[in-house]
This record gives sequence, structure tokens and C-alpha cells, in this order.
Amino acid sequence: MSGPVSPIDVAPASAGPPVPPPGAPSPVAAGPELEVVEGRTADVGGIPVRRVLPRRIRRTIGAWCFVDHLGPVAISPSSPVAVGPHPHTGLATVTWLLRGRQVHRDSLGSEQVLRPGELNLMSAGHGVAHAEESENYQGELHGVQLWVAQPEHTRHGPPAFAHHADLPVARFGATEATVLLGDFDGNVSPARTDTALVGVDLALRSGGTVLPLRRDFEHGLVVLTGSVEVGAQVLRPGRLGYLGAGHDELSLRADESARVLLLGGEPLGDELVMWWNFVARSRAEIDAARADWQAGADRFGAVATTARRIPAPEQPWVTG
Repeated sequence: MSGPVSPIDVAPASAGPPVPPPGAPSPVAAGPELEVVEGRTADVGGIPVRRVLPRRIRRTIGAWCFVDHLGPVAISPSSPVAVGPHPHTGLATVTWLLRGRQVHRDSLGSEQVLRPGELNLMSAGHGVAHAEESENYQGELHGVQLWVAQPEHTRHGPPAFAHHADLPVARFGATEATVLLGDFDGNVSPARTDTALVGVDLALRSGGTVLPLRRDFEHGLVVLTGSVEVGAQVLRPGRLGYLGAGHDELSLRADESARVLLLGGEPLGDELVMWWNFVARSRAEIDAARADWQAGADRFGAVATTARRIPAPEQPWVTG
């Protein structure tokens, strides 16, 4: 499951400082440090998602530039996930399931079943296409799709795909931390990273926990199940909690069990231009990628699937 980013999520690059759309909730202050940003509901391939990044008031957390929390939703052969072939440039897709199963296919020839506890990582580079399908799976689907913006030295490079079935797990008191990407307190994921960042799935039990942080990273929290307290603030699904750099640790409390994503990274210096399924640095790059996709250029290749190829919409900055 991936994207797309719409103008609702991010303002056009030339629009100036980000401003919340009319009627949108404002970020809630949580003392001097924590910023709580309301997400929005969206639909991806018939699956309801809570999109908490990007928002106009918070575009990135390190190189993390997109977070869709999908489900939980019932899936069956008569009500499947069927996201047809679509392109990506300049980003890595990170797919993580809490429940369910889906099949990833891409233009590199990859065909990979993804199950809970396993990680799919596809680096788009100059261009790749993929499809996500549930096929004959029946049951509940619940997970998260994330994007990581690629830096200059890899975003024009070749695409790649990797599946990781074994990830390191650390324990902090009663909290179990599965390291999806990066290094978390010396526990290093085998997944590729192009920038300094970290992504951790936290399984919390009732009570408090203290987690180590890197002072040079900014961090974000995305609650997938349950709720957690961060100081005086309560985070639930559909909200992003943002914590700037300069912190050595983070205290969390859960009244019941909860699943939370901790995302972090060095603040991104690049100005991103995000539209549809592309991450770039200019509208010209977006225009070129869209034209190549519409023309069926070799740049994106072909995906071995019967699912319908998804055409690109018109860019919002193009007028007739």
C-alpha cells in the first residue's frame, strides 16, 4: 500500500510557509516540546488509512516523509486489496504489518509475500513500479506504509528491493522494541538506510517505560493500537507526536497494551517536492517522471500482475 500524496497533505512548493487548510485542527501544544498533529483519513485501494505524515504543518521527521496507518479492516477474496501498478521515484517504501498478509510485486521481478513481523523495503531511486495485492487472503489487515526520502547520492540511482524476515528485538523493561531500520541503542536492523535515521515498533504493556534517544535526531511517535501518555499529552491512532532534537530519552506510559512506531532521523536539509507517488526536488522532475509513466517509458519497467495499471492524475500546477 502506498500513497498517493495529494495537495491536501502538502501545499505546492511555491506556496510559501505551510498553513493549515480552512477548518483543519491546529497542532496541540504539549508543554514546551511535544507537538501533536492531527492526521486525516484517506482511502488507498479501498482501504481506510489514517495519514499523519506529511501534513502541511509537519512535512518530515528526519528523512521520513510519509506515514499511512492502514486498517484494521476485514479482507476477503470478494473484498480484496488490489493496488495496481504505480510508479515511485526518489523514495524508499517501508511496509510493516501487524496483522494479515499481502503480496508485493515490482518491475524488478520481485514477488514477495509479507506477513507480520517481516519488513519489505523498496528503494525507488530513478524509477520503479510496484503493485500490492491481498489475493486469496481472508481475515484482518492492519499495518503501516512509510516513505523515506532518498538523498542526492542515491535518489538518481538504480532501484532495489529487499525482504527482511528477521529483525533485531530489544527490551526496555516490559517494552519490546523491534528495530525496523537503523540503530536503536546498539541494536542494528539489516535493512538498508541511505541517511541517518531510525524506525522502531514498540510493543508496550501497562505501565511506564524510558527509551534512549539520539540527541541529534528529531523524533515522532505514531500510535497503531491503544494509547500512550507523553507528559501531559495522550496520543491515540490518527495523531502524530513530534519531538525536536536535543533529547537523550523519552518517557512513555500506557494504561493498557499499545503498539507505537518511533521514527527519528537527522533533520532533513533538502526542500522536498512531493506529489502523487513521487519525491523530488523540483516540479520539473515531477513533470518528467509523470510524462515517463504516462508514456510507458522503460524507466519504470513492467509489473507481472493482472491488476489495473494506475494512470497519473494531472499536476495541480498545470492549467489548461
